[in-house]
Amino acid sequence: QVQLVESGGGLVQPGGSLRLSCAASGFTFSRYAMSWYRQGPGKERELVAGITNSGGITNYGASVKGRFTISRDNVKNSVYLQMNSLKPEDTAIYYCVASLIKSYWGQGTQVTVSS
Repeated sequence: QVQLVESGGGLVQPGGSLRLSCAASGFTFSRYAMSWYRQGPGKERELVAGITNSGGITNYGASVKGRFTISRDNVKNSVYLQMNSLKPEDTAIYYCVASLIKSYWGQGTQVTVSS
């Protein structure tokens, strides 16, 4: 019943931009903090960005701060990740995560940054 479906991934050149979306259903979206995590080839999973349930507070991993922006729409039950100035090291599978007492994870969407 709980679903988190990521979309918007793809191939982009270094310096380019991409916008990821996550559509949530099956739970009370507005009660959950939302996050984006990623795991690149040969790398450990890392937090990319997080946002509180009302959208009032955001936080970012050091490697993406100033380049990425997380946002949410509690009417549409969606969370977004705007990625600018992309670098090859941003290449990873990006996961949407909903967190309250426990967490729900999406299946991920591939982002590849390459020329």
